[in-house]
Amino acid sequence: MVKNDLPENALIMVAILPSPKDLEIARVLGWYRIPMRMAPKIVDVDYMVFYQTGKFPQGHDSLIESFAEVCGRELTTRAELIRDEPNHPRAREEYYKIQLGPLTLLSKPIPAHKWKRITFFYTLGNLVNEAITINDLVVKSDEREILWKSLRERNLAPYLKSNAPTTQIPDEELMTLIQQVIAWNHDLGLNGKNTLE
Repeated sequence: MVKNDLPENALIMVAILPSPKDLEIARVLGWYRIPMRMAPKIVDVDYMVFYQTGKFPQGHDSLIESFAEVCGRELTTRAELIRDEPNHPRAREEYYKIQLGPLTLLSKPIPAHKWKRITFFYTLGNLVNEAITINDLVVKSDEREILWKSLRERNLAPYLKSNAPTTQIPDEELMTLIQQVIAWNHDLGLNGKNTLE
């Protein structure tokens, strides 16, 4: 049996390609867009696999047959992403622009079978590698801990990797600052309630 070959614990987002035009954008321009109002909470994933809707030609519809490594992301507007549609009703809406590595065909496509309406969801590399249908991408209880750990790490990463300089204030200076704040609050009529009396 042919298997796909993604890293076992890779965090993967199953994303929707509504039309062949979106596949061409990902393949040629190297990016994918997600309306911010519809985006999952965490878009910082290792890879994306792309579900192709019923608008694709027969034999390439209702399945996942390609993936790409995620190289970065930015927040922009639809008008900036698709400049030939400046009057589109959602032109001013914010979108995530996900930068992608080369689009690669899975060694074995993953058909939807019963699933036809799919939204964004997370899965893991080992599940993509073993999947026979899209239903096999659903994280079961034994893999759920790996998924949640990965999502938590990604969610905390911006706070943990802060490049902001940290300053240690000596205890004596800190006490002086606290006493000044207390005195200012007293002068302003604040009694620890953050409201004026």
